[in-house]
Amino acid sequence: MNNISKDQEIFLTKLGQTTPSPYLIEIERAKGIFIYDKKGKGYMDMIAGVAVNNIGHNHPKVVDALKEQIDRHLHVMVYGEYVQEAQNRLAEKLIALLPESLDMLYPVNSGTEANEAAIKLVKRVTGRTKMISFKGSYHGSTNGSLSISGNETKKRAFRPLLPDIEFIELNNLSDLERITEDVAGVFLETIQGDAGVRIPSKEFMKALRERCTKTGALLVLDEIQCGLGRTAKMFAFEHFDIVPDVLTLGKALGGGMPVGALVSSKKYLREFTYNPMLGHITTFGGHPVVCAAASACLEVLSSEIDFDEVERIGSILEKELTSVDQIKEIRRIGMMYAFDMDSSERVERVVKKCLERGLIAFWFLSHPYSFRISPPINISENEIINAASIIKGAIMDS
Repeated sequence: MNNISKDQEIFLTKLGQTTPSPYLIEIERAKGIFIYDKKGKGYMDMIAGVAVNNIGHNHPKVVDALKEQIDRHLHVMVYGEYVQEAQNRLAEKLIALLPESLDMLYPVNSGTEANEAAIKLVKRVTGRTKMISFKGSYHGSTNGSLSISGNETKKRAFRPLLPDIEFIELNNLSDLERITEDVAGVFLETIQGDAGVRIPSKEFMKALRERCTKTGALLVLDEIQCGLGRTAKMFAFEHFDIVPDVLTLGKALGGGMPVGALVSSKKYLREFTYNPMLGHITTFGGHPVVCAAASACLEVLSSEIDFDEVERIGSILEKELTSVDQIKEIRRIGMMYAFDMDSSERVERVVKKCLERGLIAFWFLSHPYSFRISPPINISENEIINAASIIKGAIMDS
């Protein structure tokens, strides 16, 4: 291994790898929209840890909440046995931001676990087994969440997966007829992320809600990537004037800490308590340190973030790049972007050129002809204009 540091060698030889070509940035620290390597080079993090650092890196309110909770206590018992102030505070803050029907939180460790729990919940509530998901969907990488995800390339090597799952097309109204009275749950990313930022129509979402209500199927909206301000609203379903039966959250909720959330009604979530009890079990879900960070993150999102300003600044990057000939199409909602190009090879070159210039962009697993941007939503106007200039230069040189 030539031209790599000792730490990079350890990373490559002692830690399991997800791709043959990791970024290999040696992280020293991070603050706001910037990540700094051990040589002092700063990178504009225009991907925000893939929609995790919505309020930027190391927000002082999150850091203060972490320090305060660490001084009090860490893990004391598996979830659901002890009354812990950090869990209560998170539940109160999150539920206060949601519609009345979404009035109970079950905290877990990740977005994927939230979806796994949702799969169990829809079966438990309805007594049915069939599930509907969408082509292009991504709900996680564990066995159950992979089963309701649409990318066959990622699934093929791990079959058999869960049975009794059908996939329908986003914005295809006739496909909604396939939601029948034998369906337990319909799973949809409110905005499809990995498919390349696919945005449903309001007509489709209202028809989907009506169809689920009519058939008794539970509507599960996955806002692990698109929730918590990413679309210039606190929750993406607010764009469509509907409310899901079940909401799953993760990523940005922890303010940089690992967390997931299953949210539904008291009536539904109490099904996990009886027949059998311990219907869903998690040791570290609701970890007090993570809950403290999540509470602080929600406080920042609800008191410091102007969602109209998120939309205004988000539109600046789109306008700056609209005139770039090499970009074939832009899809954006809030600060969630996909930029289509003519080949996956060009996308790879653009992402690498951005990295050389000190800007982190990324790609989509299921849509290789696009590169993605999802900056911290509290990025400034000057910072996003600077980012647009760097991205333009990377495209021109690729």
